[in-house]
Amino acid sequence: MHAKMLDGREIDLSSEQLDRLRTQLQGHVLLPGESGYEASRSLWNAMIDRKPAVIVCCLGTTDVMAGIRFAREHNLLLCIKGGGHNIAGMAVADGALMLDMSPMRGVWVDRERRIAHAQAGCILADVDRETQLHGLATVLGFVSTTGIAGLTLGGGFGYLTRRWGWTTDNVIGMDVVTADAELVHASQDENPDLFWALRGGGGNFGVVTGFDYCLYPVGPEVVGGIVAWPASEAKEVLELYRSLAEKAPPELTLVAFLRPAPPAPWLPPERHGTPIVAILACYSGDPNEGEEIVAPIKTFGNPIGDVLVRRPYSQVQTLLDATQPKGRRYYWKSEYLAHVDSRMCETMIEHAQRIRSPHSAVVLFQLGDALSQHDDEHSPVGNRSARYVFNVTGAWEEAAEDRMHIEWVREAWRELQPFSTGGTYINFLTEDEGPERLEAALGTSALRHLAQVKAHWDPENRLQINRNIVPR
Repeated sequence: MHAKMLDGREIDLSSEQLDRLRTQLQGHVLLPGESGYEASRSLWNAMIDRKPAVIVCCLGTTDVMAGIRFAREHNLLLCIKGGGHNIAGMAVADGALMLDMSPMRGVWVDRERRIAHAQAGCILADVDRETQLHGLATVLGFVSTTGIAGLTLGGGFGYLTRRWGWTTDNVIGMDVVTADAELVHASQDENPDLFWALRGGGGNFGVVTGFDYCLYPVGPEVVGGIVAWPASEAKEVLELYRSLAEKAPPELTLVAFLRPAPPAPWLPPERHGTPIVAILACYSGDPNEGEEIVAPIKTFGNPIGDVLVRRPYSQVQTLLDATQPKGRRYYWKSEYLAHVDSRMCETMIEHAQRIRSPHSAVVLFQLGDALSQHDDEHSPVGNRSARYVFNVTGAWEEAAEDRMHIEWVREAWRELQPFSTGGTYINFLTEDEGPERLEAALGTSALRHLAQVKAHWDPENRLQINRNIVPR
């Protein structure tokens, strides 16, 4: 079996060496051609098609440690998969030894202390399912099939961010296997430098196998859903979005998007595939207050679909799932915004009219409020003054159409970029974005500090298949 080493050379791994690895695992080893290999290596973004030499399917932390020891012993290139949802496909590398933690999906809730411990292979739905049993939730993302590990290590934001900050602001501890295959705990009191780096600096400093999240009373019922209008009303709807967002309480999060209407049952069949504008809202406080606050959305203009109602919070967390299925081809460009103005909205509308895929969109997420409660030194996640983030999201089915849709995303991004704060969100960076974009996400000072933390915890840069920050 040919595998790639850290220095780029290849090494032959014998069947005897692989057998010894198998004896150290609760999980199992997968090689190319074996049953389960293709499913394990495949990612959410079908544009990423890489083939690791060896996959270690981990059932627990000891498997992670065994996999790292084996990689060290043979100086192998190492990559780490949690949920496999990152658009740049950082979980997989050609010829590498891949640690697949996706089977590790346990969640334990301490109701009295309001803490949830979740293993690194969990997706958002795993955590929401267990915490909502107790009427509790933590800050997670917008698509329930997203992996918690990548989301959290890159910052993470969702419907609860305006109340309680980035996802990573709500982590109080992490179990981490170091590049030396040692298990440590990272928190404010234990290994605080490592804890700081992992809260937004990415998976560059250790392999996190478990997260401890703060929980808050949310739901089980909230007011959430979508109202859609024909694209002919886009200018007025985006002005409504801007005016509501500017005065929204922290319990309310608003998302606006322009796209072709999906074949959703709540939209008239004759509208499917036609351009629409929509507002997605979630009010996570008292539902009676929420119904009053979202009333201006429901009564505005001439909507063609309205599913903005009382519903379980866990259901709100799944509303966008159908727009982001595994196996499509995805390409994004994203920027943070200080505000939304009419010129930017006009540019969004113009480029939404040029969409050539039934799955692509221009999306505007609301941020602000709790993000700014910490200073920039609190964690490396950066851009705490941002109040919005736009995302030009290309999504399509056929590889032959790659160039057409990528060019649409890039052109829209170039014309929207002048409205940016200059910052961007690390979890939205695509495979082709370089060091300057990493600096835009994290900031120069944070990058310098992260390089020093890297030098302490991974001086040989063994954990480099990520948004790599080299040790210095």
